[in-house]
Formats: sequence, C-alpha cells, structure tokens
Amino acid sequence: MRRIRFLSIILLFLCALPYEAKAEELLTWQECIREAAKNHPDLIAAEEGVKESEASKKITASALFPQVDGSLSASTARTDTGTSKSTGDTYTYGVTGTQLLFDGTKTISDVKAAKEFITAAKQGFRFTSSQVRFRLRSAFINLLKAQEMLRITEEIYDIRRGNLELITLRYESGLEHRGALLTAEANLAEAQYGISQAERNLEVSQRNLAKELGRANLTPIRAKGVFEVSDAVKVRPDFEALAKNNPSLQQLIAQENAAQFSLRSAYANFSPTLSGQGGANKTGSHWSPQNDQWNLGLTLSMPIFEGGLRFAQVAQAQALLNQLRQNERSSRDAIVLKLEQTWAALQDAVDNVEVQRKSLIATEERSNIAQAQFSTGFISYDNWTIIEDNLVNAKSAFLDAQANALLAEANWVQAKGETLEYAQ
Repeated sequence: MRRIRFLSIILLFLCALPYEAKAEELLTWQECIREAAKNHPDLIAAEEGVKESEASKKITASALFPQVDGSLSASTARTDTGTSKSTGDTYTYGVTGTQLLFDGTKTISDVKAAKEFITAAKQGFRFTSSQVRFRLRSAFINLLKAQEMLRITEEIYDIRRGNLELITLRYESGLEHRGALLTAEANLAEAQYGISQAERNLEVSQRNLAKELGRANLTPIRAKGVFEVSDAVKVRPDFEALAKNNPSLQQLIAQENAAQFSLRSAYANFSPTLSGQGGANKTGSHWSPQNDQWNLGLTLSMPIFEGGLRFAQVAQAQALLNQLRQNERSSRDAIVLKLEQTWAALQDAVDNVEVQRKSLIATEERSNIAQAQFSTGFISYDNWTIIEDNLVNAKSAFLDAQANALLAEANWVQAKGETLEYAQ
C-alpha cells in the first residue's frame, strides 16, 4: 500500500512538470545590442532631441542673414465730394530686405550658445545610450540566470525525488520514522514549487528583455551567453580620468559653456542695434503697374529705459552660470565616488564567485559521501538531510554569485558612461 502511495506521489509530480517549450529565438549579447540600437524608443527620442537642437541653432543663426520679403497688393478707393464721385485702383508688388549689421555680438553669442546646446543634446544621447545598455545588459543577465535557475530547480527536483525514494524504502523496512517520510514528501513538493516559480520568472525575464530590445510584442526568447566577467576589470583604473569622459559630466560642461555665451548675449542687449533696409516695387492704377519705387535706409535703435529689464536679464544669466559651475563640480565629485564604489563592489562580486564555487564543490563532495553513509546507516537522517539541504542552497548561491558578478560588471560599465557601442 505504501509503495502504491509513493508511486502515486511521483506520478502526480511528473504530470505537473512542464511540457516541452515552443521553439525559442536564441539571441547573443551582440545581437541584442544591434536590435536595441535600432528599435529602443528612448534612443530614438534622444536622437530626435539632437535634431531639435540642431534645428534650433539654424533658427537662431538665420538672424545673421538677409531677411527678404515679397509683397503683392491691390486696393480700390472711392471718393465722394457731394457733387462728384470717383473711384481709383492701386496695384503694387515688390520686395523688401533687411540685414542686421551690428547688435553688439548678441546674435553671434546666441548662435554659439545654441551650438553648445547641440553638444549637450549629443551628450544626453550618450547618457541615454548608457542607461539603455545597463537595462539591456541587466535584462540579458537576468534571463541567463532564469534559464539556469530552471535547470537547477529541475536538478533539485531530481535530488528530492531520489531522496523520497530512498526514505520510502527505509520507512517500509522500518529503518526510518514517519516524520522522515513526510519531510521528504514536503521537500519534493517544495522542489516542484521551485520549478513552477522558475518558469514564471523565466517568462517575466523574457518580457523584460523584449521590452529593452524595443519590441512591441513578447516572443519566446532564449539568451546565449556565459557567466564570465572580463579579466580587465580586475585592474584598478584612473577614476579621475574616467570621470572626465562621463556623458553626464560632459553634458553639464556643454550647458555651462552655453550659459557663458548666454551671459555675453545678455550684456550685448545694452549695445545699439544697427540694421539696413532696402526695397524695390512697382505701383500704378492699372495692372500691371509701371511706376518704379525704391528705398534704402539704416535703422539704429538704442535702449534707454525699460524698467530694469536688461539688468535683470544679466543677473539671471549670471546666476544660471554660477549654478551650472557648482553643479559641474558636484557632479564630477559624485562620478569619481561612484566609480570607486562600483569598482570595489565589482571586485567583491568577482571574489565571491570563487568562494561560492569552492563551497559548491565541497558541498557536492560531502553530499556524495553522506549519501553512501546514510544508505549504509553510518549517519542519521537528520544529519543527512542537513547536508542535502546545504547542497541545494549551494547550487542556488553559486548561481546568484555568478549573476551578481555580471550585474556588478554592468553597473561598472554604466558608471564609466559607456554606451551601447561598448563591446563587452
């Protein structure tokens, strides 16, 4: 009867195991990079931001070129003197032009500021690319981990099933108590739960990677890669030198340069503005008009009193420049600190992988020995099950250590400000 009960339990769990998965798309890390570079919405939005800045510069620079307008008009007028009435038509067409000659370098400063904003937008694109790379790499690593965790949970299930078979035989022989049998059954149930949990986590990880690839729909994906950290990260770098090329710092520097030109532009508001005008047109009472008209002139304007407007504009521009200078200093210090922190965390994670590897090897060896000792009655069930539990935990701990090392490496790459084009 107990044999039938044991076989029923095993059959129940076997039926609950997942059926063979559908064909999955196998993606390497390089393939993920190429797809995300083309499809990720954050990158597309950042690229459009660069284009917007470039268009803004062209708009600002257009004031340095002649402004030419064409005109065409037709009108009719009626005069009534009481004794007589008359109607007259007027037709006019021509062109007029205006050229800025001098404005105290205001427009030139505005153009230079707009150019710096383009640089800031490009650095913003780099920063976005760095963030996208980190999220993409994290999603790729988590999918690798989820795939491996599913394999490990299936191994644990096999271990727990074998343990239940052994305990059932010893229980039927009177060598083990009922508590040991119930514990083995509970362990098998927990192992089955672990498989179900791993399957759900795998689906979540697949959707996360699909999102970071820029895909609208979820399709079965499988990541192809290894849990290895580059040896280059073990060499202590020059944190100050790395910080100089960080896109967030470069963006602040470009914004600071733009603020300097904006300050010059604000001072130039106090200068007179000189522009030249010219025009030529034809006019007459019939179409097409034959009478020629032309004009040339200069216009000089000078602010006299505006209620302190221009002084306030200068103060505002100066305050913004001072703010950005302090932001740059604070950002530089923060980046250097983050670089050192993430590098130290990476070294800890790499070292922990080796520690967990050795622990797993030792635990596996101890489990093999304990299995033989328990079968022959040299150790008790309580001691044996502790060793088996340690083996299960060691497998999971080693996988966690491997994944955490890769995630720490991804965090280090982001701290350096590397973009999607970064090879590793």
